Parts: sequence; C-alpha cells; structure tokens
Amino acid sequence: MESKNENVKVPLISKIAYGFGDVGCNFSWMFVSNFLMIFYTDVFGISMAAVSALMLFSRFWDAINDPIVGGLTDKTKTKWGRYRPWLLIAAPITAVLLIMTFWAHPDWSDRSKVIYMVITYCLLVLGYTCVNIPYGTLCGAMTQDIDERAKINTSRSVSAMVAIGIINIITVPLIGKLGSQSAKTGYLLVAIIYGCIFAACHFFCFAKTKEQVIMPEKEKISIKVQLRAVMQNRPYILALIGQVLFGFTLYGRNADVLYYFTYVEGNASYYTTYSMCIIIPSIIGAACFQPVFRKLNNKGRTASIFALLTGISMLCMFFFNVKETPAAFYTLAGITQFFFSGFNTAIYAIIPDCVEYGEWKTGLRNDGFQYAFVSLGNKIGMAIGTALLAALLGKYGYVANQVQNPAVLSIMRHSFTTIPGILWIVTAIVLFFYRLNKKRYNEIVEDLKKNRVK
Repeated sequence: MESKNENVKVPLISKIAYGFGDVGCNFSWMFVSNFLMIFYTDVFGISMAAVSALMLFSRFWDAINDPIVGGLTDKTKTKWGRYRPWLLIAAPITAVLLIMTFWAHPDWSDRSKVIYMVITYCLLVLGYTCVNIPYGTLCGAMTQDIDERAKINTSRSVSAMVAIGIINIITVPLIGKLGSQSAKTGYLLVAIIYGCIFAACHFFCFAKTKEQVIMPEKEKISIKVQLRAVMQNRPYILALIGQVLFGFTLYGRNADVLYYFTYVEGNASYYTTYSMCIIIPSIIGAACFQPVFRKLNNKGRTASIFALLTGISMLCMFFFNVKETPAAFYTLAGITQFFFSGFNTAIYAIIPDCVEYGEWKTGLRNDGFQYAFVSLGNKIGMAIGTALLAALLGKYGYVANQVQNPAVLSIMRHSFTTIPGILWIVTAIVLFFYRLNKKRYNEIVEDLKKNRVK
C-alpha cells in the first residue's frame, strides 16, 4: 500500500483539537476517579465493601474488552480512517452512560443499589474504552515525526491539566449550588453538563484531526501472535509497567483526595482552594516536557526524572497540613503537581514510539492492540489502588458523613502523601531503564521506510 507523508508537520488546529480530546476524557474519567467513590458511599449509600469489590471485578471486565476494542480499532476501515470514527460514534453513548452512573437511588434496597452500580459502571468503562483507546492511538497515526508527536502530546497534556484544574475547582461548589436541596440532584446535573462537554470535545477532535500513518495491509493475526510480539518489545514493556504504577498511584490518590479534605482537614471546601493552587503549576509542568526531552533526547528518562521529583515532593507534604501550615502545604502541592504534569506528558508521549519499535523488531504493527494494553494496565493500577483504599477504610471502620476514628484518618492521610510518594519513586526507577532515545528512534523509522519501499 502506498502511504501518505508519514513525517508530516501537524497543523496547529489539529494539535489543539487533539488536546481537546483529552479535555473531554477528563470531564468524564477524572470526574469519575475523583468523585465516584465518595458519591457511591456518601450519596448513593453503598457500602465500602461493595465499592471495593466492584473496582476489582470491573478489571476482569477490562481484561476482556480492552484488547478486543484495541483489535477492532486496528481493523476499522473508513474514509475517515481507523480511529477517528470511534470518537464520533462512541462519545455520545458514553456521555449518556456517565449520566446514568451518577443517577443516585438512595431509597432502593442494598441489593438493587449494588446491581445498578455494577451494570452502569461496567457499561461506562466499556464506553470510555471505546473512546479512549482509539483517541490515544490516534496520536501515532497523525505523524511519525518524533518531535511532532512530542508537541501533540504536550498539547494533550496541557489541555488535560487545564481541564483537571477546572474540574477540581468548580465541581464541589457546582454540586453544592445545583444540589442545594439534594446532593444526588447536584451530582446528576453536573454529570449531565460534563457528559455534554465530553461528547462535544470528541466531536471537535474528530473534525479537525487527520490520520496520516497508514498501517500496512496484512492478514488476520491471532491474539496469541500479537501478544508474543508485544513481549519482544522491551520499551513497550517498561512503558506498560510504568502505566500500571501510574494508574495505581494517581487514581488511588484521586479517590482519596476528597475524603482527605472532608475528614482529615475537616472541610471539603479546602479541595477547591487546593485545586486553584495547582492549576498554574500543572500547565507549566506539562509545557516543560519538551525542553527537558530536547536536553535528554529520551522520553523514558524524562518521565523518570519527573516521577522521582513528584515522589520526593509528595513525601514532603506529609509533614504539613492546611490548618497549621497552609503556605507550605499549598506550595508543596503546586510543586508536586508541576512535576506530575511533566511526567503525565512524557508517559503518554512514549507509547507511539514503542509502536514503531515493535514493527521494526517483529514486523507486526498493531497500534490499537498495544494501546489497549496500556489502557488496561492503567485501569488495573486504578482498580488495585481504589479497591485497596476502599477495603482499608471499610476494615478500619469508615462511616459515611460521620467523624472518623484515628485509624481511618491515618489511612486517608498516608494515601494522600507517603504511599503515592514511595510509588512515584519506584516508577522513576522502572522508567530509568528505558533505552529508546531520539537517535535510535530515527534510525528505526528510516529502516521501516526502506523496508516498505521494497
């Protein structure tokens, strides 16, 4: 098959549109990761044990649907490309599922609540997978130029940090405002607003991006063969381990954050102040990925440095709190978020390069399949982190909307500072061994071009 110009310079509007895709993703998934667990326990009235079990069960569901969706995206053939059509079709469906997930029924029986929670959450996860896997894979299909990909991922990460900042700042007061009579109404109305934003952002991403890298025509390849090829891709394996650790650390902490401010600090409104203090460092940190990458010429090493500094900053936060040392607490929060944002940009910029390495190493190119396992790894980490948090809080006596005992408060505090801090340092160690630098990547791309010409 004759390919397009695969080293194309991507137009600015396309980079912006791609960034808006992650704005949409965060108005869905970051809302879920930060607020769903406390919504289930404190608004819907579901037990911690049931929530913990759901988080673990849903990952078995992911293990089935993520690789299937990834494989289907690779096989998709339309005039719009392989990945973009999924954004157009799956985004509005997922928006509806988001709304249903945050539709509380506290007057139902415990059994009915759990059944509704399992069905809506699993459908939401499937819908999000059908959007996020093709969206993430799309970056590698827009160009093979390593610097252009870095710019695209910087646009993605900066946009994501802006979205996360806005979500964190406005969601608590928005729930309070829209749900002045009932918290369940507030959550539902916010879900409707965020669902509409989610769909609109992906429509924009679909309209203004273009796939340039064409996958070579090939016969149907079994999952077993694809897995064997993946296992030979050392850079990808390191990135996958990094994603599992990333998911565990990020989403476990995110699930804890509102509990931390509500019960440890004593006021949920501190969460809004905290979010305002970290939004500017988030944007600057994401933008700093490119200059650090240009200096090191290795995205894995860049991610490693940002992860190490994130971990150190987070460990330092343990010694401060909002009530007694607000200046130090909020300053460290901003520094932590600065380094985290740089890492967030770097870890996602790694994945498309691993696809090229895999094709060069094994002769098999399977963008969507590989991104599916990245998504699955991230979700497995998320499941373990949130399920472990819920299990520990339930075991040591968490009671919704009551003063918590010292053991529960200690879990909330360590889950916000020391535990993720240590795990960030472990992540840094793993990614330090990533060897695919810019020079080697460019050599691999040239080899691939020569082989395709033949």
